[in-house]
Amino acid sequence: MHETIVNPIIKDEVSFIQTAASTNGRISTLLVKLMPGGGTPLHFHKNFSETFIVSEGILTLTLKDRVIHLRVGDKFVVQKMQWHRFSNEHLFPVLFTTLIQPGSEGFENALRILYGLAAENKTDANGIPKNPLALAVVANISDMQVEGPRFLILPLFALLNILAITTGFKRTLLRKFCPPVVKHMIIK
Repeated sequence: MHETIVNPIIKDEVSFIQTAASTNGRISTLLVKLMPGGGTPLHFHKNFSETFIVSEGILTLTLKDRVIHLRVGDKFVVQKMQWHRFSNEHLFPVLFTTLIQPGSEGFENALRILYGLAAENKTDANGIPKNPLALAVVANISDMQVEGPRFLILPLFALLNILAITTGFKRTLLRKFCPPVVKHMIIK
């Protein structure tokens, strides 16, 4: 049985098929149901690549230099440090698998926190945490580097993240929304 989280504001669903913990950090495999109009801001990841494989609908991937429309069976790998965003620009949900390599427990937990805060009405209409400390924690653990005046945002987020750690706020978020990590034993 897989863990599934739902964002009640934007109606997206994420099922954790394989977690970083269950694969010894090798991969995180997520099945995502993205509703019409849903998507992410332009961003990149320093520590992992993302592979998108569409099983229903059309997923739009926007890169710095082009836009790609992935249809059923299509696959695209976004490398580390590559600017990208994904979105559903169509009238029906899109269902796709995302492979995170290497796996990222932080990314998985960031999703759990975001969806948990949305369930408590603690995010805006786009799913962004209203609390700046929560936003800093999610930004830090997700390895999601967003576009914009990064030289201004990064130091502020770093300071807010330190504040979240020293006040115990980060630990509270993780305890509340993220299940304890259970390593699966491989029996030979």
